[in-house]
Amino acid sequence: MTPFDYAVSIALGVGLASGVGFRVFLPLLITSVAAYGGYIPISDGFAWLASPAAVIMLGVAALAEILAFYIPGVDNLLDTIATPTALVAGTLVSAAVMADLPPLVKWTAAVIAGGGAAGITQGVTAFIRANSTVFTGGLGNPVVATGELGGAALVSLLALAVPFVALGVVILFCWFAVMTIRRLLRRQPKPEIQGSG
Repeated sequence: MTPFDYAVSIALGVGLASGVGFRVFLPLLITSVAAYGGYIPISDGFAWLASPAAVIMLGVAALAEILAFYIPGVDNLLDTIATPTALVAGTLVSAAVMADLPPLVKWTAAVIAGGGAAGITQGVTAFIRANSTVFTGGLGNPVVATGELGGAALVSLLALAVPFVALGVVILFCWFAVMTIRRLLRRQPKPEIQGSG
């Protein structure tokens, strides 16, 4: 394998892991369908991901997760659960698709880049939902949920088709999210200074 092939494999893993930060099960389902169809190779030890049973189970889990994020209150609870789950799932999906990398490189990249990308994406989306809950009383949360669903699907499909473009989208999303969070934090009311009348 050439260094470029390694880079493509890592970009694919990080792109799919970032999708996991939006929705845990949808990127895993997309990966499973792609592996089952022979579109992408899967690492040793992850052959189960390319099985019909995995496609069915992940399909049911993805549908349940998507619907649950549209239920007020449940969406915020799921964010609490999804954060550690996204770290693990992001690491695993990265390792699963980095099929031709040496084990040390694969697991290092999967834990740091894959788990890290999933964790950052999940953290940003949880922050956005929490602010939506506070500022809109939860009325804006379905819009956030739809955006996350679209993000999960878009980044995952882009990662399969053009891994470097998916990586660029993830970097852009993180930059935009950081700028938005900074703007929100600046809007916090400043304490009033009392005059000495």
